[in-house]
Amino acid sequence: MKRVLILANFDVGLYKFRKELIGELLARGCEVFLSLPDGEFIQPLVAMGCKFLNTPVDRRGINPGTDLKLFRRYQKLLRQVRPDLVITYTIKPNIYGGIACRLAKVPYAVNITGLGTAFQTEGLFKRLIVRLYKTACKRAKVVFFENEENQRVFVEHRIVPREQTCKLNGAGVNLEEYPLCEYPPEDGELRFLFVGRVMKEKGVDELFEAARRIRREHPSVSFDVVGPFEDDYKEKIDRLVGEGVIRYHGFQSDVRPFYQRCHCFVLPSYHEGMANTLLEAGATGRPLITSDIPGCREAVVNGESGILAKAGSVDSLTDALRDFIGLPYEQKAYRAARSFQYVRVHFDKNEIIKQTIRNLYL
Repeated sequence: MKRVLILANFDVGLYKFRKELIGELLARGCEVFLSLPDGEFIQPLVAMGCKFLNTPVDRRGINPGTDLKLFRRYQKLLRQVRPDLVITYTIKPNIYGGIACRLAKVPYAVNITGLGTAFQTEGLFKRLIVRLYKTACKRAKVVFFENEENQRVFVEHRIVPREQTCKLNGAGVNLEEYPLCEYPPEDGELRFLFVGRVMKEKGVDELFEAARRIRREHPSVSFDVVGPFEDDYKEKIDRLVGEGVIRYHGFQSDVRPFYQRCHCFVLPSYHEGMANTLLEAGATGRPLITSDIPGCREAVVNGESGILAKAGSVDSLTDALRDFIGLPYEQKAYRAARSFQYVRVHFDKNEIIKQTIRNLYL
């Protein structure tokens, strides 16, 4: 029986986007160990048959002492578990787990689910991250990417040669879990929806200002926001709700009812690996308005299944919202159907799992 150790930093993302891959590994007879912080979705993963190894990970902080502890924790886990393969997700497990695997000569696969802010600007921090990634990825069996742009950046920075990489269409979407739903009728209210963490990098500042402008022009248009907020957004959200600009629903364990009720899904993000919420909304049969950036544009046929807007531009986002509002209902419904068709063909999770397994050589 092969032992597979998965290193991650967040139970929600691992369960929501990787549980089908984990299920396939278990079905193939692998013994699956999960190293990540404890959380509410650990128990469902354990119920599937995984073994949980509680590993604190500071997801956002930059503390050399804390990171060194994480690296040593990974070294200890490799000695204890003696895995045949390690799969890593997100930057700290990728880097510190990758280096630990390289030193221990344990086969490993790295998943680049997005570049984050580190690659956005030149400077010492970017050079440090590039050097760490070079060290971490050097002996990886394969480095997975979720879009061509991220793959190109790693190859051009000589972090990894192209022949060592594999591009997947994101994590894919489970078409049974997110089935096609009838497009909502015209009932006097046109509903836009945002699902995601309320943080600057998701483009929420632009979304909120665009929503304010649109609500002034079209009082019958509404904006629903679903997801937890970063602490510095609490006052802003309270103010926007009080002014009637948005309806805020907080974190929801099941977002499908919100997809079903909306007429259009909006994600004005600054950077993504592959935006899973776009795939979920598209699978449900909802038109998409999103940023013209890697990790978002791949989910949209611009002008057919949705509209691409310039990232960071309130004017561009507002124009995209206006364009959608101005469409006849039949055109909105057509774009909804095209969105479903496109996601079904290109982002079926079952096909992406098959491609992943092939490249893991399991």
